[in-house]
Amino acid sequence: MKKDLKIQPYLFPMPMLMIATYNEDGSVDDMPMAWGGISSEKTVSLNLGAGHKTCENLKKRKAFTISVADVPHLEEADFFGIASGNDTPDKFARSGLHAVKSAKVDAPVVEEFPLTLECKVIDIKEETPGDLHILGEIVGVLAEESVLDEKGRVIPSKLNAFIFDQFQSGYYAIGEKVGQAWKSGAKLMKK
Repeated sequence: MKKDLKIQPYLFPMPMLMIATYNEDGSVDDMPMAWGGISSEKTVSLNLGAGHKTCENLKKRKAFTISVADVPHLEEADFFGIASGNDTPDKFARSGLHAVKSAKVDAPVVEEFPLTLECKVIDIKEETPGDLHILGEIVGVLAEESVLDEKGRVIPSKLNAFIFDQFQSGYYAIGEKVGQAWKSGAKLMKK
């Protein structure tokens, strides 16, 4: 029997994505985001609380990068969520990670994260008071060669990515491949 859990943000899994922007002084700001992802072939959605330093940067710079956080950098990714860019403007420098300027947008690319989307802000809307919905256009994708197959496609298991657990505030590494999309259920088409 199912139990009514009331209204909760309980979809799972939630990707642990990192949003990197430049502050006014050119320093790097990075924050984790679980509420967002791919909207279409060429767009991403970010759903953020309006008070984040990242939101201020998005409005001014109109650009960002979104990276997949990996297990070797879980500590830094979590730190970026603990330390607010409003109160700890040097949080990126404290992390020990490195960034270079994107060649396609006015935003930093964090060198340690294995997969990065370079994006331009298309639209920012305040859907509900205090919550911003940002739509971004993907203008470039960068990946470490070590996570690619011979055809240049990303191999998810090589990303060593992790997800956010909204239920108990945990992180979980992404596991093994368990099926093939658009093939595993094909036998049911014959019924």
